[in-house]
Amino acid sequence: MKLNTKRTVLVGFAFLSICAFWQMYDNLVPKILTETFGIGESLSGVIMASDNILALFLLPLFGGLSDKCTSKLGRRRPFILFGTLASVALMMLLPILTDSFHAAPATWKTVCFIVGLGLLLISMGTYRSPAVALMPDVTPKPLRSKANAIINLMGALGGIIYLIITTFLYKTSSDVYVSYLPLFGIVGGIMLFALAIVMFCVNEPKLVAEQKKYEEAHPEDNLVQVTENGEALPAEVKKSLSFLLISIALWFIGYNGVTTWFSVYAAESWHMTLGQANTCLTIATAGAIVTYIPSGNVASKIGRRKAIRFGTLLLSGSFAAAFAYTMVSDQFSPILYGLFILVGVAWAFINVNSLPMVVEMCKGSEVGKFTGLYYTFSMSAQIATPIVAGWLLENIGYKTLFPYAAIFVFASFITMAFVKHGDNKVEAKKGLEAFDIDD
Repeated sequence: MKLNTKRTVLVGFAFLSICAFWQMYDNLVPKILTETFGIGESLSGVIMASDNILALFLLPLFGGLSDKCTSKLGRRRPFILFGTLASVALMMLLPILTDSFHAAPATWKTVCFIVGLGLLLISMGTYRSPAVALMPDVTPKPLRSKANAIINLMGALGGIIYLIITTFLYKTSSDVYVSYLPLFGIVGGIMLFALAIVMFCVNEPKLVAEQKKYEEAHPEDNLVQVTENGEALPAEVKKSLSFLLISIALWFIGYNGVTTWFSVYAAESWHMTLGQANTCLTIATAGAIVTYIPSGNVASKIGRRKAIRFGTLLLSGSFAAAFAYTMVSDQFSPILYGLFILVGVAWAFINVNSLPMVVEMCKGSEVGKFTGLYYTFSMSAQIATPIVAGWLLENIGYKTLFPYAAIFVFASFITMAFVKHGDNKVEAKKGLEAFDIDD
């Protein structure tokens, strides 16, 4: 059995579109809020956190709605079509309002900008779960970790494309006001191009029908038995799902606690410059990118659960090592770069294999709903951990950051031991097949 790489790449354009947008959103919107509209950092932070809060409700809602969709375009593509078009239209209003406010400040323009931003976040939330659910819809269960690795790479590519465009479009810093309308337009064009690829090159109804035929012909791959009439999952599967969702929240609490506060921590504890701190995080991202596909391949050999537990053990160990380094040195060292490579590798093993485990526990008609559950727990953690970790840093001390992260991630290593379902079926090769490295 081989993964259809071309088809997976085409499906991944939907996620590329999403990641290109969020890279721009995180990069530009705080600057616009504070520098152009003069909104304070605290209120700007609340506005920036609103996307995660909205996601708690929107992602499960629209994931479940897409499960029930009966459009001729398929279950997911109508949401991808509407969500992308609405998002591009709304996002193009933002730089227009920003330029107008700069030329002639007015309160109503600030209000319109924030309302438009809120509508944009809602429109983006309508199609994230359907876009992610499209991959398991058209991919055999044993290959979903490999496919998810490619989807993650497509997402990373979307973010990288944005960063490259920004580098060439805004080469020099200046005190003169700069309009971001061209950059919004380019990202909007990328999103529309990605939408065209999905709409014209991914025949969802045909691929879903092929996937259904495959599942009927290979019942041995359906390791989780679910009822056909939509009844609740068996008790033992529910238990596994509960522990898996708890694990997801735990490792996101640890990982995002570090990524949120690292630049502040690095300056305070190791006297690192912002450039050195950002380099560590960039190296971690690079380590994850180069590990995405290998981690999917490893999971196909040893199982997703073992791959994830290896990742959580490596990640908690890396955070513990960073704490140990803090105890013996208060200066930056290139050793930290090597440590953050391990952080990226560990995160790839966790991230690539966790969503496939979640959707493995449902039947095909509920993939969107279960994708929404995944994001509910991951987003909840990302809302809570900056607040909790920030309180620890402020009230107890900066040295608490890495122990905090290591403890929560190691807790996920423990809770994953209770996950008994959702793994891929690992078959031992026999005879000459043992020398065959292809799947």
